Amino acid sequence: MDEVLLRSLTPGVLAVMVARGADFAAAEDAVQDALVEAVRVWPADPPRDAKGWLVTVAWRRYLDAVRADAARRRREERVDQEPAPAPSPAVDDTLQLYFLCAHPSLTPSSAVALTLRAVGGLTTRQIARAYLVPEATMAQRISRAKRTVSGVRLDRPGDVATVLRVLYLIFNEGYGGDVDLAAEAVRLTRQLAAGIDHPEVAGLLALMLLHHARRPARTRPDGSLVPLAEQDRGRWDTKAIAEGITILQAALSRDRLGEFQAQAAVAALHADAQRAQDTDWVQIVEWYDELVRLTDSPVVRLNRAVAVGEADGPRAGLAALAELDVSLPRHSAVSAYLHERDGDVVTAARLYAEAAHKAPNLAERDHLTRQAARLNARIRG
Repeated sequence: MDEVLLRSLTPGVLAVMVARGADFAAAEDAVQDALVEAVRVWPADPPRDAKGWLVTVAWRRYLDAVRADAARRRREERVDQEPAPAPSPAVDDTLQLYFLCAHPSLTPSSAVALTLRAVGGLTTRQIARAYLVPEATMAQRISRAKRTVSGVRLDRPGDVATVLRVLYLIFNEGYGGDVDLAAEAVRLTRQLAAGIDHPEVAGLLALMLLHHARRPARTRPDGSLVPLAEQDRGRWDTKAIAEGITILQAALSRDRLGEFQAQAAVAALHADAQRAQDTDWVQIVEWYDELVRLTDSPVVRLNRAVAVGEADGPRAGLAALAELDVSLPRHSAVSAYLHERDGDVVTAARLYAEAAHKAPNLAERDHLTRQAARLNARIRG
């Protein structure tokens, strides 16, 4: 059973269900039932039209659920016959579904959470981590969003800003883990940029390309992480970097700066440096100042503290870090790095070990554990 195929077909099947008039929550349940049935049936009897098969089964499951609900509520439901499945559309419905999930009846944060869960395929835990909130809080937010849209037709698309936020978070999750997820985010953002002339759409595409260009150098053959300063820059995708910089320059020339353009400018400065020591950290700090002005994000301030430490010395970075909440994800890792650069290896070793316990994934945890072990060996030796 090809799980990647099933995942790629899911948004299109859900879009067909919604287009036929199914309410979102019930359609999502029906599609999930169809996927379970596919896992059971396809290995022995694969269909010629996988998407058409899923649409047919999901629609039947949806109708069954409608009838059952009507019976429970003692209401009559006239169903003369089940509608025959229409031919599967040849176009990609995924981006359309992203816009439909960004419904005007939802707040932007709820729309993003719902879309990430229902269409993007992220878990509640992954979404909660992206928003820096407890998993239980995010589960409640998603449940409320489902209840809100369960009684309305999803025929009023949401705004571009919400869809951009969804694509950005999906790319971030994929960039740190599933390469297919990141590539899918790039593909959809290209599609969006082709249809919408907006500097922030271009800024997000440039940002994705510039980060994705570094992917081949981010890990060693054993899967361990390679910090940016240690990466083999000869393995970076220069074609993607050139494309990203060209797109970014065109967006910036329109003088409508936004968050994604500013982030892409930081990524471009990293990509432009032939060696890590050639990085223009002063300019990077200036772009982070713009990002703070645009977003006032604690994560941006954390990244800015690292940049300040590189531009003005580790003590300046630690001073910037002292203004932030110590519970912020990766705060301990940044503090460990700056303390090591300042010569305080004992504190740095302790903080690396502390950061390893808080790491969001195995690769990052192993990297931080090795950093702590390296410093501890140095202290003992």
